[in-house]
Amino acid sequence: MLSTATQNHVKGNKMSHADAITKIEINHDIKEPPMFKVIYINDNQTTMEFVIETLITFFNYTAETAVQITDDIHTAGSAVVAVLPHEIAEQKGIEVTIHARSQNYPLQIKLEPETV
Repeated sequence: MLSTATQNHVKGNKMSHADAITKIEINHDIKEPPMFKVIYINDNQTTMEFVIETLITFFNYTAETAVQITDDIHTAGSAVVAVLPHEIAEQKGIEVTIHARSQNYPLQIKLEPETV
């Protein structure tokens, strides 16, 4: 049996808007967004307690994990605290920086593309 649109076309009738057929093509070439590392840089003024607080508040780490990451930052001079899509990494970096400045801390956040 022919569809209404096909029947109308065969009979020479004009198709109504409702008879229009939509062809959808699926794009299989969609790529994941590029990921970026959020890096905290150690300094001599930002307290470890403040860094722990930001890791818990902004990155949802447990207290235990936040303490370990903070120790890594202190020991190595910097540490990757998260790997996120660029827009989210940038937003988190801005939020933490604004919070740090509001508390008079010079905490520096750096973003770097993740290399695979």
